[in-house]
Parts: sequence; C-alpha cells; structure tokens
Amino acid sequence: MTFRQDPVAVPAIDYPLLGDLPLTHGGVDRGCERRADDSWLPSLMHDDGTRVLLLSRGKAPVRDGALVLVGPGDVPAGARWVYLGRSAGREIVLADLDQAPDTPPDDADWLGLRDVAAGLSADDAGLFVEAVAIANWHANHTHCPRCGTATEVVQSGWVRVCPQDDSQHFPRTDPAIIVAITDAEDRLLLGANAQWGGRRYSTLAGFVEPGESLEAAVVREVGEEAGIQVHSARYAGSQPWPFPCSLMLGFTAVAQSTAVVPDGEEIIDLRWFSREELSREIIEGSIGVPSGVSISSALIEHWYGGPLPEPRRMEN
Repeated sequence: MTFRQDPVAVPAIDYPLLGDLPLTHGGVDRGCERRADDSWLPSLMHDDGTRVLLLSRGKAPVRDGALVLVGPGDVPAGARWVYLGRSAGREIVLADLDQAPDTPPDDADWLGLRDVAAGLSADDAGLFVEAVAIANWHANHTHCPRCGTATEVVQSGWVRVCPQDDSQHFPRTDPAIIVAITDAEDRLLLGANAQWGGRRYSTLAGFVEPGESLEAAVVREVGEEAGIQVHSARYAGSQPWPFPCSLMLGFTAVAQSTAVVPDGEEIIDLRWFSREELSREIIEGSIGVPSGVSISSALIEHWYGGPLPEPRRMEN
C-alpha cells in the first residue's frame, strides 16, 4: 500500500529581503574557460566584431542612458586590455586608458558609474561594474606582494604572474557588512560619518576581518561604531561596490539597548529615527540620506516601507 503525502504549506518569504538590487545583475557570460586561453584576448583585439568598453579614470562614454561601445580599431594606443565576457551574442573587451580621448565616441559624455548606474540597463550596469572593479585591481596591484617584482598580465587580464617567483595573483574583493539596526520601537539607527560633514546619515558599515564570520562582523562593527550590542543579524542582500573593490553584504539586526555612543572617529553622530521623524527631516532638508543605487538606500527604504520622500524645493 502506498500513502500520498500532501505537501506542507510553507509561507512565502522574500529572499533575500531586499530583492533585486541595482548593479547585481546582467547577462554577461564572463567565459572563464575562454579567457584562460592565452590566444583568446589577442584574437578579439583584431576582430572587427568585438565591442570595446573604453574606460578612463573610472569613467566611460555614455549616451542616451546606454554605454557606447566601439570597435578595436577605434581604441587609442596604450590601452590595458581585459576580457569582460559575452553579452547579447557579442564579445566585450575593456580598454582601460590613462587619458580619455579629446573627442568621445558618438558625442557621448564621459561619466562615472555613480552618475549613471540608476539609468543603465542591467547588462550595461553589470559591464560597467565589472570594468571598474577589474581596472581598479590592476591599478593597485602592479607588483608582486612577495618580492616587489613587476607582475605580468595573463589569462585575458584576470591573473597577474610574478616572473621572479612564478606566484599567481588574482583580483581581490573585500567583503564589508552594512546593517540596518532597529530597536524595540522599530526605530532605525543612522549615523553621520565624519567625512560627510555631519548632516548626511546612513546605515552603519565596516569591513569583515580575517577569520571572522559575517554575523560576528555585524556585532563587532556596531559595537565599535555605536557602543551597543545587537542580535538577530539577518542577511538581506549583497551588492558589488567597486570603489575600489568592495562587496557590500547587507543585514538587519536588533539592538539590545538604545544608549548609543558614536566612536568619534568614523561616526560623529548617531540618531534613532521613527518613520515620521525621518520623513519630516528629509523633506525639510535638515538631513540627507543615501539615495540612488546604493544598498544603504535599499536597506533604509525596506525599513521605511517604500521610497523615501524628496526634499522640499524652495519656490521662486
């Protein structure tokens, strides 16, 4: 005799909490197996069908809300080449330039990722993030950390090899936690960073230390920056943040007490906000909060329950 077991109803839970975040998606096939072939990138640099993303000091040509890609023959001499991947059936290569051409292609504007990320398609945003992150790594890791010898670029721009000791060096990503902290009254804790001048408030964040779990980093960072203990750390989502090489790992957590004390170095002020208080002060312009594509903005809006209000504009 067989018994049919009815499925147990499980309540639907959004996971991760923040859903799809900007900068996290794109249809780029990075082609790890292709870029390992030493002849792959040189072949693309001589193929008229290859599309090239120009990058200079973190800026790329953008027109009408889209990246402007060029052919290999339109790239100035001296570019540093990296294979980015295959997107929409096209092979995409990065050409990183020390100096942007005087005349941008197709009358485009040279813009940074922060300037245009919110308006780009998912594919373009993904390409831009990848390009900025890998270019930053190359700029900051030109020599072997073991012996100081200048390294050589291999595997289509994704590995650097030391010719002295044959050590291989790979692009690094620094994990950092960022956390929305609430209290027993469901108020949100925001801090003002010393670099922001004291009027811009954001969620607390910090880098994960060696040998540390993400949850432990949440507890430690909040303790260091705000002087309180938190519990119930819950993963909310992640976002690549290539300024220069971070991966932001978002959490929510609950405070055990509300007697916060800013560390006085990174954080110069801390405040608990109700939704009404935060809304009023944003509208009045007395404080600013993160906006646009950042995960900090997403964490705040998740707690708030929707988009934050805009500051009131003075009428002439």
